[in-house]
Amino acid sequence: MTAAKRDYPFIDYGSVPPTPEIAKTGPHLANYRRVYEQSERATHAGPRTRESLPDYLAMYEKLGARHVVVKARDLETTFGFRVRNEDVAEFCRKHGARYIGFAGVDPHKGMTAIRELEFAVKELGLRGLNLQCFEHKLRINDPKMFPLYAKCIELKIPVNVHCSVNFSTATSMDFGRPLYLDDVMVHFPELKMVAAPPGWPWCQELLAVAWRHANVWIGLVAVRPKYLAVANSGYEPLLQYGNTVLQDRMIYGTSYPMVPVAGSLAEIDALPLKESVRKKWLHDNAARLLGLD
Repeated sequence: MTAAKRDYPFIDYGSVPPTPEIAKTGPHLANYRRVYEQSERATHAGPRTRESLPDYLAMYEKLGARHVVVKARDLETTFGFRVRNEDVAEFCRKHGARYIGFAGVDPHKGMTAIRELEFAVKELGLRGLNLQCFEHKLRINDPKMFPLYAKCIELKIPVNVHCSVNFSTATSMDFGRPLYLDDVMVHFPELKMVAAPPGWPWCQELLAVAWRHANVWIGLVAVRPKYLAVANSGYEPLLQYGNTVLQDRMIYGTSYPMVPVAGSLAEIDALPLKESVRKKWLHDNAARLLGLD
């Protein structure tokens, strides 16, 4: 299939700039480098050949990104490190309106996490909350999460949760089951929730949750888009439903450098999508979620 010709910008819902403050990692993620070795090599930004910050910024300029979402993480309780909200906010401030920051807090910290989230939004200007549940060793519907979900509703910001298999052998893959997200949305129907990555190997389960709940978006993050059109990959239902009844809830993202940006855009362009739907995936849905229009 011939790639589509786009005349509109895109929004990358997940990217990790190559700065020491933000591109932090830990031993619990070592297995990701094995799983994503080939894809990261294609970005020329794998663990051995990190691109420079000027190259990173120039890439998004050249490709015509309207916005890029950069996410903080606080894993101090479970894995002993954090990507600070202040560092993400400073990166976005320094490099312009193209970059939008999400806060990261540690649900195990109770009221401290609530206060940090409020400060991150009201004082630092961050626009959402990022909870990588498998790294917190909590299910999406763990009661420790509920005060944070309530605060997100109060602050009128979306929350991003890891909703898929994870490849860390230091924690359980069960933490990412989409079924737990259904329970959250029953209790918090006003919450704007993004499930990213998009649910594999439980893609149909995630699609059912999104179909049931109008405030659930699906982030096509950390997956090569070409697999949505590969038979028996497990991702095919995302293409079927994302081209039809859930076309307003699919959001493009790379989790760069795990997935190369230019290559993934080309793969999106090659998918058998209606052009109006492709624009929603690449731009309009994220713009609506983030309150940009």
